[in-house]
Amino acid sequence: MLSVVGFLAGRGERAGSTEYFLAGKKLPWYVVGGSFIASNISSEQFIGMIGSAVVFGICVSMLEWGNVVTFTLLIWFFIPFLLSARVFTTPEYLELRYNAALRQLFAVVTVISNVVAFLAAVLYGGALALQNLFGWDLWFAVIALGIVSGVWAIYGGLSSVAWTDLLTVVVMIVGGLTITVLGLSTLAGDDGSLVDGLRTMIERNQATQGTWAEAVTVNLHHLTGGDSESYDRLSLFQGATHPIVPAISFLPFIFSVSVWYNVLNQFMIQRVLGARSEYDARMGIVFAGWIKVVLPVITVLPGMILFALHPEILLGPWEQVKPEADKGYVRMIQALVPVGLRGLFLAALFGAIQSTVNSVLNSTSTIVTLDIYKRMFRPQASDRRLVRVGVISSVIILTVSIVLGGFVGRLGGSLFEYIQSLYAFFAPPFAAVFVLGILWRRINGAGALVTVISGFLLGIAIKLYLNFAAETPLWLAPYANQASINWFFCLAVCIGMSLLTSPPRDEQVTDQLTFNWQTLNIFDGLGDRWSTSVVTWWGLFVVTILALFVLFSGFVL
Repeated sequence: MLSVVGFLAGRGERAGSTEYFLAGKKLPWYVVGGSFIASNISSEQFIGMIGSAVVFGICVSMLEWGNVVTFTLLIWFFIPFLLSARVFTTPEYLELRYNAALRQLFAVVTVISNVVAFLAAVLYGGALALQNLFGWDLWFAVIALGIVSGVWAIYGGLSSVAWTDLLTVVVMIVGGLTITVLGLSTLAGDDGSLVDGLRTMIERNQATQGTWAEAVTVNLHHLTGGDSESYDRLSLFQGATHPIVPAISFLPFIFSVSVWYNVLNQFMIQRVLGARSEYDARMGIVFAGWIKVVLPVITVLPGMILFALHPEILLGPWEQVKPEADKGYVRMIQALVPVGLRGLFLAALFGAIQSTVNSVLNSTSTIVTLDIYKRMFRPQASDRRLVRVGVISSVIILTVSIVLGGFVGRLGGSLFEYIQSLYAFFAPPFAAVFVLGILWRRINGAGALVTVISGFLLGIAIKLYLNFAAETPLWLAPYANQASINWFFCLAVCIGMSLLTSPPRDEQVTDQLTFNWQTLNIFDGLGDRWSTSVVTWWGLFVVTILALFVLFSGFVL
């Protein structure tokens, strides 16, 4: 079925660069939103996030529900400018707003981050599942996944990717929900209901007695990142030294890593740029937001169920706990799912991998073709030649990613934390100049370029300090705190350098590129009726997320 959809959607999409790279700008809202989420869910979630939930509990959900801030910014501020600028890529927008140097720098960094932080890690995570389930050789699994996953991005461009993503996200959600239901049924016992299973899961994750309490107590220092005397597995909000989601860094982490990931990241924003209208782009993100509401049920709850079933996972040496926890999804398939039904859950996992590989591969080849090849070498290249370069670059990028994917496991630690730590390094400089550039017209290209270079130097300095200093503060170890510090630093550098240099030219700060605080040019494309309005469904989405924040605040449960 997936192959049929990919083939039909990709027919004729090589006719021109707009068709191949932006699906002819004809994607409806449900394809935009479905593809946005399918591109986001991968082995990072099914392997890495579930593994982190085994170790840390519900707080991992903050990385899904916290997107309410980013999605709101995307709907109300970023989409109008990205669409009105009529760009193919986010680097192209940065050139219009700042200068060519920043565009090229961002393009190169994006290609590197896509290959290292996305493709290689995703292929490794999927290969790890195949190795554990079927005993496949890791290298063979990485190669097979890469070839099978990349075929439709190479064949039909964004159109094939987006429409296959829509089908894939349905399979992922159905398969993921089924695993959760089977896990709760196991906790409930033969005569219990799903509610009983949920109650048991909550009680055991409170870790007040038995092996569950011991698992938390012996790992308090690792779980909290400090010397705390307790740890709440049912709270979204954790202390300042928490390794993954310190509450003190919530907003700056959102404005840095989440903005970079969801807005500046070409493989996510490309389906928004391919929307058939501003309404479809905005409603697509609202739809994606609603999927984010339920995602922790399939990417976090299984990890908490596994902790409830096997708390002894946390009783081994700490350096082995995270790799063992990363096997959680595969372990649940082996323990809970009858052999005849395992194909559905493998389809969910591999559908997630395929959608991400497709999306990242297509967007990376778009940047290589339009922002590097055309911009630097062949400005007059024909559409046919650009499509050909896109196909060739896709094959090269996929090959490099497959080679790197075989080595990711040698780095040790958690797959999820490996990916998140890379995000925290790449994101802050570009997120700072992007947000400031849209909201304040005084920010200029000189300030932006100096900021990006300074931000990367600070990021490297922090890593060197943590690795070589005799004693370091506990609050600096979490990657979220590192990203937050870097983001605030980049804001200061960008503002200061811009004010010390000449203002940008008039054509760099038009209403199509920057926010006009007098006219508030953000109210087009919201829908004609309240029942289908972006405002209605966005408002309900925000209220739902706020209710979840209250429920898992640490005071209710």
